[in-house]
Amino acid sequence: MNGEVVYVEDVATAFADVVVRDQPQTLALSGGGTARRCYETLATRSGIDWPSVEILFSDERMVPVDHPDSNEGMARAELLDHVPVKAIHSMANSDAERYDALVRSLGSIDLVHLGMGPDGHTASLFVGTPALDVADRYVVTNEPGPPPVAGHVRGGGVGLYPRLTFTFPGIAIGRHVVFTIEGEAKRDAWNRVLAGHGVLASRVWAERVTWLVDEELSS
Repeated sequence: MNGEVVYVEDVATAFADVVVRDQPQTLALSGGGTARRCYETLATRSGIDWPSVEILFSDERMVPVDHPDSNEGMARAELLDHVPVKAIHSMANSDAERYDALVRSLGSIDLVHLGMGPDGHTASLFVGTPALDVADRYVVTNEPGPPPVAGHVRGGGVGLYPRLTFTFPGIAIGRHVVFTIEGEAKRDAWNRVLAGHGVLASRVWAERVTWLVDEELSS
């Protein structure tokens, strides 16, 4: 595992604190229930120069933005419809080649927000999928992982849709990668991260990595 572990009383509040402190001008958003809480909290915060912030997405299901499983749709409802950002770079309205070119043109991303699935995957980098081994692209298409075998949890999350996702090299251009992890369903994966048991999320490298983890998972 790379980076600093910070156990916190409230993950969403801690994430908002990081954004206020870092003042990112490029911010890559995530999806999922924890991300929803983070963005709802972030939308209430003052002290962020939103008109200077460009928004990207670390992964996305290839569905319309108004679809209930869209990461962008969730982020718009909880955050982006309430703050005057400089630009929103939609994955849903792009493709892997164009989004890869966009990310490369930025050179770096100030803050990349990630979550972790119950199986330890992050972004749409699923167990047993080709995207895990991509070394020369920042953004690729990927599919949810294969059906689970006994004793394992499917990592595909909501909806078995094709995805666009940052690769590990794409994540690595983040100046600060922030994981937010909470909920009993993540306990086993988090314990495996701590034990160094090859969880996919623990393969993330960046200039700085912070794991904001609910204190309930510390014991």
